[in-house]
Amino acid sequence: MSEAPAAPAPSPDPTTPGKKPMSNLSQRLLFGVLGAVLLLGSVWYSAWSFALFFGAVQMRMLWEFYRMMRHAGYKPAALLGGGISLVLFGGTYVFHALADERFDIQDRWTQQLIIYCAVGVIIILPILLILREMYAWPRKNQDINPFANVGINLLGLLYVSLPMSLLNVVAFTGNGQYDYRRVFALLLLVWSSDIGAYAAGKTFGKHKLAPKISPGKTWEGAIGGFLLTLAMGWALGYLLPELSVTYRLVVAAVVAVFGPLGDLAESMLKRSVGVKDSGRIMPGHGGLLDRFDAFLFILPVLALLQLLAG
Repeated sequence: MSEAPAAPAPSPDPTTPGKKPMSNLSQRLLFGVLGAVLLLGSVWYSAWSFALFFGAVQMRMLWEFYRMMRHAGYKPAALLGGGISLVLFGGTYVFHALADERFDIQDRWTQQLIIYCAVGVIIILPILLILREMYAWPRKNQDINPFANVGINLLGLLYVSLPMSLLNVVAFTGNGQYDYRRVFALLLLVWSSDIGAYAAGKTFGKHKLAPKISPGKTWEGAIGGFLLTLAMGWALGYLLPELSVTYRLVVAAVVAVFGPLGDLAESMLKRSVGVKDSGRIMPGHGGLLDRFDAFLFILPVLALLQLLAG
């Protein structure tokens, strides 16, 4: 008489006590704190650590943009675009660092060389991108016009890399001194806008701001974010007492208006290509483009304001 087959080993019960997976809220808190420490520490430590951190951040943001464009069927030159983005950010950083009054006439010539190189890149880059398409054309399984790929490459640099490079204009004073307090102030204003919008939207939100783009945003939230950002702009007098209250409130208003617009623009981008997050570099937070999307609209306006104000 044959033996009865052995019973299969019981599978582990998922409800048995043991190590539980980290919840989404815990992930958001953990990686949010770690990201904030790395961000604030890099900004505070030195001009070089600031440049290395945000140079890497803007390159990753551009990569995430190109990744979404690939999802939509385009074929951007991510390596070429990433290299140009580093040159753009690094050149902007060096140009402002060399404005320091301690540097001599030789460094002024270096500034001019940077300008000439930037102009050369602007002239040569479209040609390089078109030559790339000529080499690869016709592509298999792609009906998109090759010039659309060229346009997507240039759009990524204009939408992501150029605004992030303008952070150097905000971070340096007119005489070329790096001032971490300016970057801290910008971060506090952006965070105040987000917190105020979230709190007011959750409490009073009824009227949708842009339901087809971001259904969760409301006019009440936008007003709450605007008011809290203005309050933070006034409070920044303790951090930057040399700036007049009028200038601080104008900067706060710029952040409160253009920050949400930058957020909406990125939401529209993600919806148009059918993705939820720009990336997964920060569990629970999405990609860096999701985290710094407000900067893309804020920084060009702040850079212009700072240049006009001297």
